[in-house]
Amino acid sequence: MIEVGDIREWRTHDVVDATGHRIGSLEAVYVDTRTDQPAMATVLIGLPSRRRLVFVPLAEAVVGPEYVRVPYTKSLVKSAPSMGTDDVLAAEDEKAIFDHYELTYQPGTDGERQLARG
Repeated sequence: MIEVGDIREWRTHDVVDATGHRIGSLEAVYVDTRTDQPAMATVLIGLPSRRRLVFVPLAEAVVGPEYVRVPYTKSLVKSAPSMGTDDVLAAEDEKAIFDHYELTYQPGTDGERQLARG
């Protein structure tokens, strides 16, 4: 399991897919509000004039020298729900991220968010 403190140290490092292809750079970590464990990361992708942040789950991520490897294809990650580099994840947009990766979305009993920026 990746610890929150450890993964934060990898900010700006490459995020690569299961075959080692570079997807982008790690921008931020989002924790699961129920467990306070790393759940998702945002990855900075695109050209300098058209950058955006996409979400990728961290459940099976592996940290290596200068990279974080995720068990998803580059194309799947790049097609994930995204937001602008200065935007904040809206609560109503969380479910779409989980749906994209075919993961179960479990907000709190009173509708609390499942993800919080760590």
